[in-house]
Amino acid sequence: MNNFNNILCVVTTGEVSKPTLERAISLAENNQAQLTVVGVMQPVAEGITMPDGARISTDLQTMMRTECLQALQTLTEPYQQRLRIQHEVLVGTGFLEIIRTVLRNGHDLLIKPAENPSFVDRLFGSDDMHLLRKCPCPVWLTQSEEKSNYRCILAAIDFNPGMPDTAERSLNQQILDLSSSLALSDFAALHLVHVWDAPGEATVRSWSNNPDEAATCYVEGERSRHERGFDRLCEELKSHLGTEVYEYLSPQLHLRRGAASTVIPETAKQLQADMVVMGTVARTGIAGLLIGNTAETILEQLRCAVLAIKPPGFISPVRSTE
Repeated sequence: MNNFNNILCVVTTGEVSKPTLERAISLAENNQAQLTVVGVMQPVAEGITMPDGARISTDLQTMMRTECLQALQTLTEPYQQRLRIQHEVLVGTGFLEIIRTVLRNGHDLLIKPAENPSFVDRLFGSDDMHLLRKCPCPVWLTQSEEKSNYRCILAAIDFNPGMPDTAERSLNQQILDLSSSLALSDFAALHLVHVWDAPGEATVRSWSNNPDEAATCYVEGERSRHERGFDRLCEELKSHLGTEVYEYLSPQLHLRRGAASTVIPETAKQLQADMVVMGTVARTGIAGLLIGNTAETILEQLRCAVLAIKPPGFISPVRSTE
């Protein structure tokens, strides 16, 4: 997998982050990439008075930061002989400081464990969703029980066969490139899913003298258009990988009718996918439209690792210094 040059790995100290850290180490080695491991801590409130009347000073923040840095170094010590690892402690609101670090240092991948909050029935917590909405680089959120190797990877491909779009094409190429690279490195099965629908079926029925025949013709026409578009993308992937590698990878194609917001999570569950690779198709730079409604609905239903990719030209609402 040779797609990244500057990886940012966010961890908490302790055993829970070890599988994610090991994945980041492996990625950095395989990509000959720079790796930075960071921890995030909340700032100490100023002016707090202790029972003995002493006031907490900024020294406490410095000591806590030093302890966190030492814990990070201890966590990564077993890997230090394999590659050079940089360490940093971020102080402030988690997702904001992480995104600012990505912007300042030009990281091209963010990998972190999913928050997995116990009080809601979903894998991703508040900071995770902020990162998925606003972080400019690909975001890889791992499961609490991350596997060292994935067995099944699902890549969700979205396109409009009648209106080719440069940004859409570039996003799909990234999805296919990353999902196939990861499947090859993990010896995993790769499944590609594209969801289509025929939204005008009811209208065709209502205006036709032969509703069933007209509707069948219309629906089949829509299916065929999407099938041809799907086949073109797969041919481009074959050309990119080479026929021999493509045939070895042998991706399985799923052309399914319905709503992507339900079909993709259902397909991931049916296949017992370890990871879903998908684009967060959005209009860039507009507050509240940083992640498509469909993408957000899909993410809230997934129970596996996610690699989420922004469209080219995405502009984060977070600035590197604020």
